[in-house]
Amino acid sequence: MKIPEKAPEKKEVKTEQPTTTSVNVQEASIAKTTKPLSRPGISSGFSINSFLNKEEKVEVAENVSVKTENLPQNHFTDTDLQVEWKIMLKQLQVKDNFVFNAVKTFKLEKTDEHKIKVLFPSDSAKVEFDKISGEFLNHFRRKVQNHSIEVEYVRDVENLKIEVVTKRKIFEKFIEKNPLLKDLDDLMKFDLT
Repeated sequence: MKIPEKAPEKKEVKTEQPTTTSVNVQEASIAKTTKPLSRPGISSGFSINSFLNKEEKVEVAENVSVKTENLPQNHFTDTDLQVEWKIMLKQLQVKDNFVFNAVKTFKLEKTDEHKIKVLFPSDSAKVEFDKISGEFLNHFRRKVQNHSIEVEYVRDVENLKIEVVTKRKIFEKFIEKNPLLKDLDDLMKFDLT
């Protein structure tokens, strides 16, 4: 028996053709951004150019008049004013301690039937008072049912200055009232430090 010879196998020859990848020149170009990649800077709102080219503007004061002829004009006392002011100060102490410290030295006095005099120590304290004055005065007007109250601001540095009182100063005030205390101090040599 004859072994049949194997027929030569056909080898498939795959000839790989080199694939030419043509790169588009347009696609390969680097894309550039139109906006910066970092965060935009925060503007301060101040422009030097606008400041230099600033035009003088005439400010027109608006006169706001409230007709009080139909509103109630009841009587109120200085005690009513002081009680409401103390309540306002207690609320401020809890709510806004900075404003409280600025306005705690203010004195409010009733001068006429429809006038309140506000004595303040400094302009910076008055600025802080202006923040709360509208709220306080509106509340007080409704409370006493007097809507024709006018406010007069008076700067009073001498009387509103908070003075640190030492034991020596207190003793000197007592000496002014009773001069015999000076003799007692000379004799006993009190330590008033």
